[in-house]
Amino acid sequence: MIKNLLFTLLLAFNFTFSQNTIGTTQISEGVYEGYTLFTVSTETYLINNCGEVINQWTSNFPPGNAVYLLENGSLLRAGRTASSDITFGGQGGVIEIFNWNGNLTWQYFYDTPTMRQHHDIYPMPNGNVLILAATIVTNAEAIELGRNPDLLSETDLYNEQIVEVTPDGFNNATVVWEWNIIDHVVQDFDATKSNFQDVSLNPGKLDINFLNGGSGSSNWLHFNSINFNPVLNQIVISSRNLSEIYIIDHSTTTAEAATSSGGLYGKGGDFLYRWGNPQAYKQGTESDRKLYGQHYAYVIEPGLADENKIMLFNNGNGRSPLFSEVYVLNPETDSRGVYSYTPDSAYGPLNPDYIYSNPVNPTNFFSGILSSAQRLPNGNTLICEGINGRIFEITPSESIVWEYINPINSNNGNIKIQGDDPSNFANTTFRGIKYGTNYAAFNGKDVSPGEPIELNPNLTECYNLSNPEFKRNQLIVYPNPTKNTVRIRTDKIIDKIEVYNILGSKVGQSNTKVVDLSTQLDGIYFLRIYSNSNTISKKVIKR
Repeated sequence: MIKNLLFTLLLAFNFTFSQNTIGTTQISEGVYEGYTLFTVSTETYLINNCGEVINQWTSNFPPGNAVYLLENGSLLRAGRTASSDITFGGQGGVIEIFNWNGNLTWQYFYDTPTMRQHHDIYPMPNGNVLILAATIVTNAEAIELGRNPDLLSETDLYNEQIVEVTPDGFNNATVVWEWNIIDHVVQDFDATKSNFQDVSLNPGKLDINFLNGGSGSSNWLHFNSINFNPVLNQIVISSRNLSEIYIIDHSTTTAEAATSSGGLYGKGGDFLYRWGNPQAYKQGTESDRKLYGQHYAYVIEPGLADENKIMLFNNGNGRSPLFSEVYVLNPETDSRGVYSYTPDSAYGPLNPDYIYSNPVNPTNFFSGILSSAQRLPNGNTLICEGINGRIFEITPSESIVWEYINPINSNNGNIKIQGDDPSNFANTTFRGIKYGTNYAAFNGKDVSPGEPIELNPNLTECYNLSNPEFKRNQLIVYPNPTKNTVRIRTDKIIDKIEVYNILGSKVGQSNTKVVDLSTQLDGIYFLRIYSNSNTISKKVIKR
């Protein structure tokens, strides 16, 4: 009877003060004022920090996968077609532009039996669009390029291609620049082929026989992001399967981009820089490897903290134990943007300038696929833990000041109810990007907030943030959900914390601001927090 009464009281108290499980689950002072863009199913959402929808765009296609908000307020989005010719994770096929009001203004299919857009696109400053695509290379062509026939497990091989197009009318485009990785491969397997060279002495080219432990499938490279650096006129590329990032010259002509000469840097379309896995060009071993299936490598914009350095999300896929990190690395360059390199060695730096991982237990932060990290103008970093549909913002001191859990089932587009456990449905999110409220796209636009995406939303904590008393006394439990440990962030003195399971039984106690749930079964728990003569209850999900 006492247990049931206690449980009822806990539930009643928790109903008023509990944290959300989806949508905006955490917000505190120091969060960057802006709107976050992400896409799931056929919908693309722009939300404020409370999770309220500022704008929404609807396509006929699921993600394909990147999405960007242009300075004029239009949405640039890649969509996934029903094509079955070139298929692998991240496939796309169509690029669309919608105006602020949701009207489709441009639709361009880059999807034939021999080529298909996938993963990423990028809006160029001149209005053009970069497209990342896979194209078909036959096995016979691959062997002629020096591929070991024993490393061909399918009927063809995918070349990775970047094309720049100028939109033309409603559904056309003109290709104005092109680059193909297959023009920059080297090998030391077959001396009868023209590209037979010492791989270790040619870091500007890709060893066509290095598979990083892969199977030799068609999708041997799996490029998953491209990004343009306008300061140096360079393109940053991420290869998930080879666990490397590359930088190439965009100033070349298409003809030069197929060679090893020409352009601002005199190397044509060869790599200007590479990093992450030096064994790929025989300048290291597995112990020298830094990247594991990384995503979203880009150069931080001038004027921001760590400007001109490279930020990326290091997924950690394929290592043990499994955990993810955010890296900031600083390649050494001269004033012309030429990367420092000592012949017959690996590109530096030896280690990143900065690494973020979960401060309590690295394995609590992991997304084997998808994901992104973005430096914000106030010095914070926005991180998308894609496999878990989690977007969160950290300060330079690594305090979490905002967290959002995607409330949409990414398999069927169904929207969940506030309070639902996000571990019970797929809510994968390819990328999350935040735009400041002063971004040009919002000039003259109606940015009045609508309802949050999730059903039966609870905005109490977000609205209370504007209350000075709340700001002074706020109490936040994080991370929530958790795998092992939760922490209490508050300026109050904590006397003790009691832990109750869903049956109302007390299962633990802590006299600090850290609560260890590692020995408890997965499920819902209630923390009863005592501070002076006050108590508050918080619901925690362990999974």
